[in-house]
Amino acid sequence: MDNETEDVLDAVGPRLRALRRDRGITLADLSATTGVSESTLSRLESGQRRATLELLLPLARTYDVPLDDLVGAPRTGDPRIHLKPIHRFGMTFVPLSRRPGGIQAFKMIIPAQPKPLEPTPQTHDGFEWLYVLNGRLRLVLGDRDMTLPPGEAAEFDTSMPHWLGSADGGVVELLILFGLQGMRAHVRADPHRSPHGESQR
Repeated sequence: MDNETEDVLDAVGPRLRALRRDRGITLADLSATTGVSESTLSRLESGQRRATLELLLPLARTYDVPLDDLVGAPRTGDPRIHLKPIHRFGMTFVPLSRRPGGIQAFKMIIPAQPKPLEPTPQTHDGFEWLYVLNGRLRLVLGDRDMTLPPGEAAEFDTSMPHWLGSADGGVVELLILFGLQGMRAHVRADPHRSPHGESQR
């Protein structure tokens, strides 16, 4: 085994540990999802167990990242980026960042709706920054109900109840940065004003 390959394999364990912690997943949860024992996962992260394709494939599926990102393999050949949309909660998320862990960037598409949806606020760990590319976004944040047109941005702690939807039933396209460790972007929208300067309360 050459030195370059050795270095790549040595870096897999710390990368896997950082990714799991960034996602807020315990070894027990990861074991239940992947079918790999906790002891094997622990030894893999500590470098006591060599990474194999059999171990890395279920981890890549669970983390929803390319296998190359888990091993840190250099990218060669075709320079095009092949984005794989994710469909969840009736919306489409296009991942724009490729490295595991840390801040994740997505293009989010909220489809047109014939009738306005009833907000169903959710909470989870982390912090979120969003920028409206097209359409009019309805952002429900705690007891505040806001409308953001194209060009406006907002950031918020996702432990606060929040919901995103279309303000007028049309398609909405957003750029979203999401960090589990609460890393904040510096652009902030005024949560008390509409695009026309009217109070949203």
